[in-house]
Amino acid sequence: MDWLLLIAGILVGVALVVFLTLYAFHRWVLHNYLHLIVRIFQEKPLFIIPFGKPSPDAEQIEIDSTDGVKLKACYVKTTVPRKGVILFGLEFGTNRWACLPYCEFLLQAGYDCFACETRGQGQSPSAGGYEPRQWVTDFEVQDYRAALAYLKARPDAERAGIGLFGLSKGGSAGLVVGAEDPYLRCFVVDGIFSPLSTMVPYMRQWIHIYTKRRWLGNILPDWYYRILAVRTLERLTQEGKANYPCLEEAIPKLAPRPLFMIHGGADNYIKPEMARVLFDSAGAPKELWIVDKAKHNQAFHLAAQEYQRRVRAFFDTHLVHTPQPLPAGAS
Repeated sequence: MDWLLLIAGILVGVALVVFLTLYAFHRWVLHNYLHLIVRIFQEKPLFIIPFGKPSPDAEQIEIDSTDGVKLKACYVKTTVPRKGVILFGLEFGTNRWACLPYCEFLLQAGYDCFACETRGQGQSPSAGGYEPRQWVTDFEVQDYRAALAYLKARPDAERAGIGLFGLSKGGSAGLVVGAEDPYLRCFVVDGIFSPLSTMVPYMRQWIHIYTKRRWLGNILPDWYYRILAVRTLERLTQEGKANYPCLEEAIPKLAPRPLFMIHGGADNYIKPEMARVLFDSAGAPKELWIVDKAKHNQAFHLAAQEYQRRVRAFFDTHLVHTPQPLPAGAS
């Protein structure tokens, strides 16, 4: 029995040494690199941001977000018998009128389209010093909740629910809200992303840029990079910037509502493999279309006819040809 106790004591001692060594290493990484990750996370990418021109046929609307921020929006009605209503999720930095080129074919097909500028975007004011970046925060989620509340309250509201058509940040925010509100019945998104699935692959590149210790980047597993990414988001939240919802946790909650994901095959910002991580997290029914040679948010322009055909067919199938009563939990 004495030798068993001796072996047990040795094993406990070794385990304790290993734990303390790993903990010290983790603290060392946080001390030397966390501030760099935080800074890089807050940098804005060099996007070419499209702006649309006001349409005389659109209703210009101002709605209150859930915390009272006044949001600018527009509602455009189809000129043919209406099939349904589409909430359009704007990409980062654009104004509400940027929805028009993307929604023209849907308006012609019989869909009303609604777009809302989230706080700090377009003509919607910011609040509390918040400066929006490309990442989805709880502020955008609040604003999308307000957009849905407005659409539910309209005299001509679609009682059976509506569809989402969103680009990049707008599509990502729309899915987060869709996970909690079944009034969104089906989803078309293009170029969506989530902080965690985007940060982890890039952090492998960053560590080789910001340290001469090549071995460090080679030995760290993906799960540890994920820990660093979570710690980065926690630091930003502690600093009062915002909370960053996890799309990987939200997207499985969309099922059994249909999801159609579109992504550029040559997207240098959100690489196709990052989109596949999100797609794999989603439940059925779902479809992923990788548009060959398309860069970020450029699939619509590169494959215009096929893009419009697929999106129109998706909404015709899932928003029109399968009418349902108002989903449970929606009001």
